[in-house]
Amino acid sequence: MPILLFLIDTSASMNQRTDLGTSYLDIAKGAVELFLKLRARDPASRGDRYMLVTYDEPPYCIKAGWKENHATFMSELKNLQASGLTTLGQALRSSFDLLNLNRLISGIDNYGQGRNPFFLEPSILITITDGNKLTSTAGVQEELHLPLNSPLPGSELTKEPFRWDQRLFALVLRLPGLASMEPEQVGSVPTDESAITQMCEVTGGRSYCVRTQRMLNQCLESLVQKIQSGVVINFEKTGPDPLPVGEDGLMDSARPSNSFAAQPWHSCHKLIYVRPNSKTGVPVGHWPIPESFWPDQNLPSLPPRTSHPVVRFSCVDCEPMVIDKLPFDKYELEPSPLTQYILERKSPHTCWQVFVTSSGKYNELGYPFGYLKASTTLTCVNLFVMPYNYPVLLPLLDDLFKVHKLKANLKWRQAFDSYLKTLPPYYLLPLKKALRMMGAPNLISDNLDCGLSYSVISYLKKLSQQTKLESERILASVGKKPPQEIGIRVKNHSGVGVSLTHSKNFRKLLKEIIGESAPRLTELNTKEFAGFQLGLLNKDLKPQTYRNAYDIPRRGLLDQLTRMRSNLLKTHKFIVGQDEDSLHSVPVAQMGNYQEYLKTLASPLREIDPDQPKRLHTFGNPFKQDKKGMMIDEADEFVAGPQNKVKRPGEASSPLSSKRRRNVTVIPEVHEEKMENGQLTPDGFLSKPAPPELMNTAGDGIPHNQLDSLSDDFACLRKDGLIHKPGTNAILGGSKSGSVSVEDRKVSGTSALGTVANALQITPAMAQGINADIKHQLMKEVRKFGRKYERIFILLEEVQGPLAVKKQFVEFTIKEASRFKRRVLIQYLEKVLEKIDSHHHLNNVNHINSRSSC
Repeated sequence: MPILLFLIDTSASMNQRTDLGTSYLDIAKGAVELFLKLRARDPASRGDRYMLVTYDEPPYCIKAGWKENHATFMSELKNLQASGLTTLGQALRSSFDLLNLNRLISGIDNYGQGRNPFFLEPSILITITDGNKLTSTAGVQEELHLPLNSPLPGSELTKEPFRWDQRLFALVLRLPGLASMEPEQVGSVPTDESAITQMCEVTGGRSYCVRTQRMLNQCLESLVQKIQSGVVINFEKTGPDPLPVGEDGLMDSARPSNSFAAQPWHSCHKLIYVRPNSKTGVPVGHWPIPESFWPDQNLPSLPPRTSHPVVRFSCVDCEPMVIDKLPFDKYELEPSPLTQYILERKSPHTCWQVFVTSSGKYNELGYPFGYLKASTTLTCVNLFVMPYNYPVLLPLLDDLFKVHKLKANLKWRQAFDSYLKTLPPYYLLPLKKALRMMGAPNLISDNLDCGLSYSVISYLKKLSQQTKLESERILASVGKKPPQEIGIRVKNHSGVGVSLTHSKNFRKLLKEIIGESAPRLTELNTKEFAGFQLGLLNKDLKPQTYRNAYDIPRRGLLDQLTRMRSNLLKTHKFIVGQDEDSLHSVPVAQMGNYQEYLKTLASPLREIDPDQPKRLHTFGNPFKQDKKGMMIDEADEFVAGPQNKVKRPGEASSPLSSKRRRNVTVIPEVHEEKMENGQLTPDGFLSKPAPPELMNTAGDGIPHNQLDSLSDDFACLRKDGLIHKPGTNAILGGSKSGSVSVEDRKVSGTSALGTVANALQITPAMAQGINADIKHQLMKEVRKFGRKYERIFILLEEVQGPLAVKKQFVEFTIKEASRFKRRVLIQYLEKVLEKIDSHHHLNNVNHINSRSSC
């Protein structure tokens, strides 16, 4: 998840105007908004975190930090004002401290245990400034200096204030105040010559000299492309240069090579890309980059490390080594003179080994931990990170698997133990995991030693606890305004003696009286101010409406001054229900932000019936619908296989068609507490759980033989319109026609349901309510993902009313399914609809025949 921190110059020099009439600060605000729009085009921007820092005094310079949302970020950005000094060094230090706030708590830096490139928080720090002289309270500074003292615990463990996954980019505004008559230059944007350029290059970034609006847009598009997940490494050449390569790709010893002249590719300060895993979205790795010291139990403290590890590469061509099942890490290098030189050699089958100085115990240069190699297609250069001293380990493991067949003899054991002595202690755990992944026996003891002394480990734990407290303090101050100095100045016109305002005790007493601190009568020294009488605040005194200051009596001056201060600062509400002025001065851009207003409201009470569907708020649109369910989760193709499968005579009937329903009809307001092999559905009806054959967890739809049984089950209707389940005497509901009166229903209900014990009579009003609830449940079921349709057919069976009503419900379900493109479900419903139509036609024919016979 990338972190984008914007450091905006809010010094007074940002008020200068361009030829368009806009100030530099307005251009900086517009640049940030345009950058966010360009970044939003990338789907990966959903996980971005935005921070905002200014040139104010810390900790008030942090306007949006770790906990603030995007709305707060935009609000603080729009409210920025330019005033003060150009304290760039202090602002940069505060920005890096904000980024490093949680690193010691999470253990991402892994001090003393190797550097893991896959443990990172990729951060881009973008500062927008005018490039003028750096000013502070001490004067004008020619060079950029960052304060060495940091309030963040553990900052002494790293020499620089930044880390290897943090890069600084600067947009230096050089827009003229008058329109230029010269034609605009087209091409790449040059770097700026201000003091911040060197700082950007040290972190792996760069600066941009912006002279026109077009150049600013070009820089913003370039910065969007710079958002990459990776870490910065210093690559340094060690040893002589390689032999030149001819046009045929072979070594040409006849061509001279200058090994002593410095070349650009000898030292490169570039990024290696750490790609996230395609499945988890998080980078995954196995091996660290070694530390530049050997961990020892006798070390009283950890030596400070550099932000960027110095990796030295030897130009001796070697064969790239790898064995089966041994994990390794592969990182692509950012294009640089080094990558260009390696690709020009056209040697994809050779590699250059890499080292870290002083990483070994018995070797000053250390042992190789990987190699640089060009890709087979000669398009990029990759850094392969292997186990430490891999040229010794890989042959041993190859012999263990191929020669000894995982049964190590004494000679192999001695060679492996000798290799472990050259291995830094923090490599033991990843090596043990790698051997377990390969299927090798347990060759390393379970009692692993990290190599750090007890005092160092205790010190790191103590730093972690201190960092938590400091983090809470800094985060609590985010968004707060710096305190303003407010006081009363009394000028002494007597010219004799010292004014009372210069007395420390008098100023203290004055603050206590006017309400800035609680008065302490025991500390009053009345002897020092003989002849003075101090009047304390009287809360029972009624408010006065003086029009002239001279009308206030002498004894009420201090009390009236307290009221005046309270009215001016508006620290109290004198009117019940009085709104703040900010509520009536909301910007137009925030007037429609109803979601933020909802967050400030109190939590609503629990619904009386949690099974009832929740209603959406209709703020601004009474026809608003829930957009969450309007998604397509089915493929365009239909289910493969025969669509009209005919049921064989010898096959057994579906469990669904032969299941027995309980013979009690229940309305939604009635719930059974005890169920026999059944469950209480959300619509208030009792239904047995669907058989295992009907539960479709693979997403292939309902089998067609069960669909036939469902259709038969749904179409088993008697002539009187009541659903009759095969194999049972229970009548599930319905009526002969929709015109039967309520009195007829009461009379016929007793006879029709006389054999059913404790049955409840369903009135037309009840049936209408049941159908309305079923309709809502059908809409919810159709919206659900997957192809589990058995619940839909159960709901259709429980529809109350004649056959025409049931047909309307099936047609309604088909329309809902077409809205969400449930093609497979539409097929099943159309098949049910055909059987209902055929049954309805059969009932009409029987009715005509019965009338003709009469």
